[in-house]
Amino acid sequence: MFDNLSEKLLGSLKKVRGQGKITEKNIEDAIKEIRLGLLEADVNFKVVKSFIDKVKEKALGQDVLNSISAGQQFTKIVHDELVNVLGGEATPLNFRNSKPGEPAVIFMVGLQGTGKTTSSAKLALHLRQKHGKKPGLLPVDVYRPAAIEQLKTLGKQNELPVFSSDPNKKPQQLLEEAKVWAKEEMIEVLIVDTAGRLQVDENLMTELADLKQIWAPSEILLVADAMLGQQAVSVAEGFNERLGLTGLILTKIDGDARGGAALSIRESTGVPIKFLGVGEKVGNLEVFHPDRLASRILDMGDVVSLVEKAQDVIDEKEARTAAKKMAKNQFTVEDFLKQIQMMKKLGGIESILGMMPGMGQAMKKMKNMAPPEKEIKKIEAIIRSMTDKERRNHKILNGSRRKRIAMGSGTEVSDVNKFIKQFEESQKMMSRFMKMGMGRGGFPGFGGGGGMPF
Repeated sequence: MFDNLSEKLLGSLKKVRGQGKITEKNIEDAIKEIRLGLLEADVNFKVVKSFIDKVKEKALGQDVLNSISAGQQFTKIVHDELVNVLGGEATPLNFRNSKPGEPAVIFMVGLQGTGKTTSSAKLALHLRQKHGKKPGLLPVDVYRPAAIEQLKTLGKQNELPVFSSDPNKKPQQLLEEAKVWAKEEMIEVLIVDTAGRLQVDENLMTELADLKQIWAPSEILLVADAMLGQQAVSVAEGFNERLGLTGLILTKIDGDARGGAALSIRESTGVPIKFLGVGEKVGNLEVFHPDRLASRILDMGDVVSLVEKAQDVIDEKEARTAAKKMAKNQFTVEDFLKQIQMMKKLGGIESILGMMPGMGQAMKKMKNMAPPEKEIKKIEAIIRSMTDKERRNHKILNGSRRKRIAMGSGTEVSDVNKFIKQFEESQKMMSRFMKMGMGRGGFPGFGGGGGMPF
């Protein structure tokens, strides 16, 4: 999503860092490019002006101009201001009950097509996995029965309780009825998937205001499509004016958006972004951390988020077993297949590399090479064409076996030979690292639990 903005900002910062001496002229030129990059990313012009004024004021201070590391200081100023524009720090969800013995209630609001229903299921799963809460889902979009069925399906797939809403009843009536159901089911947080419209209108706002009167929510979260750019800002302002939003969920962050909504919406509305929807699957919801996103935009990496993801998806016991095998040079092709599956759960190698400092630009330079994900799919196909015996001991792979594996995986014998050679080199390298203690400080799957033969 932020590729174009990232490229513009990094280009201007690189010019400043490359200067032997920082002058007002250097900084003015860099600021002009940053302004252009922000406007092209569809950032609100008022936000751009405020951002540029603050960066300029700090960058032209004598402490920066006279500093030996002025280029690095200028980068830090831009980073810090990005963090400020994005909200400063992560804003936690509010779980306060409106009345003792009742669950906390979260209203999901927004226009049609922004992903409210999917985001409701995502949030419910997040509450269960990260906060240990028992969530319940209440669909009240009676104007679109398909949305009610969609939420029921998502609930069933993820073992999330969903109220059986009757589309022939009014949303206000369904909310009243859900009070009894939530108590019986011992729901701790009730997520209400409200109706949407193609645009902000009076009927929609009146209905939402009625629901708010029936059951006071602890959170009113606007689900906004990041692809809309500045239009998402005007939508947020309309909902906030009538309902008093407490937070936002930006969806389709992984799409071809320019990033303007994320950089504009917090500054323009004062409403914090609380979550990012980073994919279509129910598990693809990230807590929004302004500092981490700013670091990603400036290609400084986001190792903290990567470690958190690893802790969620990687089996520590399995990783330790793999590490011991590496140290003894007993790591097999079967073990390596498990490592590939772990990486998929982390979002794939491109997602992982994107969170490593400096790797964003490095990946762009390698764009003419075979994509890492394509290479991994080829390797996975090769491994799956092996017998169990061959996976446990690749040394038995003679010419006829390699030919059979190539035919079974839709690859060439040369591809099989290349993988085996790389795997053996990786085996030796990882064994040396483990014996030297290089794998003890990392997290499972990276150094502490696995290596990649490419």
